[in-house]
Amino acid sequence: MITSNKSFSEWEELFGDPVIATAILDRLLHHCRVINIKGNSYRMKGFKKLNGGQ
Repeated sequence: MITSNKSFSEWEELFGDPVIATAILDRLLHHCRVINIKGNSYRMKGFKKLNGGQ
C-alpha cells in the first residue's frame, strides 16, 4: 500500500523530472487499484480542536 497527499499530476514536481515521475507512476499503476479519498483530514480536525478552532 502506498499513500500520498499529492495528485499524480504533482509527482513531476515532487521528483523533479517528468520522465522519472512518469516511469514510477507507470510501474506503480500497472496492476493496482487507486482509491481516492476526499474530505477533511482527521489530523487537522484534532489540531484545530487543540488550537481553539483556528
